[in-house]
Amino acid sequence: MPRSSTSSATTFDYEVDFLVVGSGAGGLTSAFTAAANGLDTLIIEKAGAYGGTTALSGGNIWVPNNPTLVREGLSDSREDVRAYMDAVVGERVPAANIDAFIDEGPHVFEFLEKSSPHMRFQWCTGYSDYHPEKPGGRPRGRTIEPLPFDLKQLGDDEDKLRPGALPTPAGLYITSKEFVRLNMVMRTWAGRRAALATGWRAVKSIVRRQRMETLGQALVGRLRLAVKEAGIPLWLNTPMRSLITDEANSVVGVSAVRNGQPVRIRARRGVMLASGGFEHGNEMRKKYLRDGGKDNYSLGSIDNTGDGILAGETVGAALDLMDDAWWMPAFKRPDSIMHCMVSERSVPRSIIVNQHGMRFTNESAPYVTFVHEQIAGKHEPVWFIFDAKAKNRYQIGAIMPGQKFPESWFDSGLLVTADTVDELARRIQLPAAEVARTLNRYNGFACSGKDEDFGRGESAYDNYYGDPTLPVPAMDVIDKAPFYAIRMRAGDLGTKGGLVHNEHGQVLRGTGEIIERLYATGNTAAAVMGNDYAGAGATIGPAMVFGYIGARHAACRR
Repeated sequence: MPRSSTSSATTFDYEVDFLVVGSGAGGLTSAFTAAANGLDTLIIEKAGAYGGTTALSGGNIWVPNNPTLVREGLSDSREDVRAYMDAVVGERVPAANIDAFIDEGPHVFEFLEKSSPHMRFQWCTGYSDYHPEKPGGRPRGRTIEPLPFDLKQLGDDEDKLRPGALPTPAGLYITSKEFVRLNMVMRTWAGRRAALATGWRAVKSIVRRQRMETLGQALVGRLRLAVKEAGIPLWLNTPMRSLITDEANSVVGVSAVRNGQPVRIRARRGVMLASGGFEHGNEMRKKYLRDGGKDNYSLGSIDNTGDGILAGETVGAALDLMDDAWWMPAFKRPDSIMHCMVSERSVPRSIIVNQHGMRFTNESAPYVTFVHEQIAGKHEPVWFIFDAKAKNRYQIGAIMPGQKFPESWFDSGLLVTADTVDELARRIQLPAAEVARTLNRYNGFACSGKDEDFGRGESAYDNYYGDPTLPVPAMDVIDKAPFYAIRMRAGDLGTKGGLVHNEHGQVLRGTGEIIERLYATGNTAAAVMGNDYAGAGATIGPAMVFGYIGARHAACRR
């Protein structure tokens, strides 16, 4: 427990061994690891709710050879994992950091499973790696997710968890592996069975007075309960103001604000910065992000304004990857809620066109890849075009088949509809002849089963969210009126750039020297995935791994 301090050299209000700034998956994992290794640990959180962007996320985790995958018979050779990381990341990230992620990743989840009965996961069956065609890639995927979790187990902390991105009906909860089947409720018997099972489960949850959650809510809930049972304090509404250093420029603690009062917290073994990226720091977005991505359409935590990155930079930390983000095609609803377009881009009867009415990439490609192409080609505005059969068959924008699109979507200009393709093009101010030509060309590809322009449907990832009843799950003709168009944005799940660290999670100066007792993980750190994305959960997975690595390193130092 933190205790008051009256150090003769510098006055501190509290002292601990290890201080974690931030309460997402990376921070919670780091704190739990530190405490398990005998360190007196404290977590401080800027917001009035814990969970960060993890709580808003799908809660997926990409860590090869973790125990859940091994039990499923999905072990990998180290050579295959390294080959895949080399193919995806290249030389953009230090080799030692990639090696640490590969080698320590399985140990993180072995430790979590052994140390807490709450840390339980399942394989997201068949959720392909994002680049399965590359050396070492896996079409069956390496992604896991937390099992559903009853938030009522958290007691007083139940209502302090950051709410999910979208509210769900009472009792209803859906895992990632279930969503892909439910999305085909109008097309497959597997989808219908999943819908029945989900409905029955919701009834049971209500009868039992449970508050079951999945995805990021379940992951944070499970980690929070593990941390709580380990006796680790978590202070909400406690923003960090700066790092405190000694005469040797080593980090010795943090200056923060708690209950409106300044507090100085000494950290004898180290400080872990896990406070997220700068996705909602608009000045930093304008300064660092690429043209086409500077405007803020982020789905990350509203409290992520780059505090940890700026604090690290102030004490001399090097920065990297600051121009990049975990990009996500998205649209902004009239109520200002951002919706990420993951599965929609594999809706067979749809295409995405630019300001010239032309396709510009494989619509079904991994989302970071898609937005990289969008930004690099200066494609703006971008429209998602689909037809009536797509609307009646598939979920689009969290609107299920049979549901009407909200009138506010039409009134705001987010969604436009017309009885003909020509009229639709005119209403969204695109050249009608080019839109018609693009649509006809795509329809020809859909009939032949081969996208000769961009290879849509050739990757297992393209087809994961597609329609398995079709010859090419991600492709079908667009020919049934009325036609629709949704205005898309270059959104993001958070930023990729941040503090440079070594294989131990220790933050480095521009010279390569270590800043003693300072660690970073998650989106506060420069991503181990470099400019790309290995698979679903390649944000959360490395955040947890380097949170664990840094805490263990701090525990071993004297």
